[in-house]
Amino acid sequence: MSLRNRVAGVDFSGARNAGNNIWIATGAVTPDGIWIEAVRRAADLPNGGESFTPALEALVRQITILSDYIIGLDFPFSLPIELIEQRSWISFAEAFRRDFAEADDFRSHCRSITGGKELKRRTDIESRVPWCAYNIRLYRQTWAGIRHVLAPLAQNGQARVIPMQTPKDGIALLAEICPASLLKREGLYKPYKGRGDELRAARAGILTSLTRRRAITPIRGKLRRTILDNPGGDALDSVLAAIGAGLVETAVPRNKYDRIESRVYF
Repeated sequence: MSLRNRVAGVDFSGARNAGNNIWIATGAVTPDGIWIEAVRRAADLPNGGESFTPALEALVRQITILSDYIIGLDFPFSLPIELIEQRSWISFAEAFRRDFAEADDFRSHCRSITGGKELKRRTDIESRVPWCAYNIRLYRQTWAGIRHVLAPLAQNGQARVIPMQTPKDGIALLAEICPASLLKREGLYKPYKGRGDELRAARAGILTSLTRRRAITPIRGKLRRTILDNPGGDALDSVLAAIGAGLVETAVPRNKYDRIESRVYF
């Protein structure tokens, strides 16, 4: 049983035009799967925008509004324990926000400690994510997510980040999700991002398969076209993140690593 009856999924981005690439799906848990009510870009949120700062500020405001939701976000919530000096995740997040004003500062710090080696968290290995948190393809997303979303929300008591923090009623729960891990678990992982009829058909096939498996209720009409017509697959990834959020049954850490490294739910 899901931790919350209301769910949301965020396909995140740390790019300069993040507002075009961040998509948010919202919905509810039903006996027949997640009912997806809406999918939209951060640029289209109230007072949002296409550029980095207004997009992330709008996303943070939106999360505070979704106070009775569990929300899946697809970026690393933490680092390998070998790179964390603090004794708690919240202390780590506060220090991260203070110490890394730029994404490149964060990546350089990690690489200097590891001698350039890319360390994965225990949960990264378990969930078969493709890259470590400070990989060249992912580090800006990790930096933006922790510094501009998780840290301010957690510090201000406007969200609880699981499994590192215990849930509280009336405050949004944030869970780390990986759409690729979910698709791999379901045996549906295949190329689906990009333009052209073949890749659009792949996105449609994923939606159809998830509907048949009752992971989601049928998505039709304009909402379905919005998801399928988004060539980057970001809209679909937000739906996958919402499904992942709905699968979270417990916020209890399984071990000492979950308490500070976070956990990928899938």
